Amino acid sequence: MRRFSWRTTQHHRPGLQYMVSTGRHHGFESMAEQKLLLALDFAGDLIEVFSQPFRLRFRTTSGWREHTPDFLASTHSGMLLIDVRPANRVKPDDRVRFAATEEAGLACGWRYLVITGWLPHVMTTLDTVSSQRRPLTDRLRLQDELLATVAADPLPFGELVASTRVPVMARAYALHLVWHRRLSIDLAEPLTDRTLVHPLTNGRVR
Repeated sequence: MRRFSWRTTQHHRPGLQYMVSTGRHHGFESMAEQKLLLALDFAGDLIEVFSQPFRLRFRTTSGWREHTPDFLASTHSGMLLIDVRPANRVKPDDRVRFAATEEAGLACGWRYLVITGWLPHVMTTLDTVSSQRRPLTDRLRLQDELLATVAADPLPFGELVASTRVPVMARAYALHLVWHRRLSIDLAEPLTDRTLVHPLTNGRVR
């Protein structure tokens, strides 16, 4: 509904985020929106995402207002309408717009979220894991070695990669397997060598 603009005097940073889920770049208007796109891509449920999908016009006691939601995501579990606004920038007028958007989404059978921020370590972990999201050539079959090692019981990340023939390279493959849902970690804690890595079977932790 709006064009993405780039100019030297603007106070936000727009750009394009590549998403493995769709195989394309998607527009964002701020770093906060870019973080959301990364999280959606990692979630593994995404089919398609549309930036600024429509303009909503609604009436309040003080007159007509408009709002353009930030994203509409199509997922395997349904449609998700999303606004992104840092918590310290949410004003009373924003709350009215968000409430109207939620009602419009509800009428369409869509879920609605307002993303106000992330725990710092979550985005650090997603940035780290996403660095190995693209296809990797595995001539040494280190991925098979990692999966076989952790098949019986979860292991700390550092211990898992150290058990392979080439630990330095195995770190990259372990992150790749986490991104692609073949290994699992707990995002509630920062990613370190002590983080437990779990095997996944049919998308579920064993």
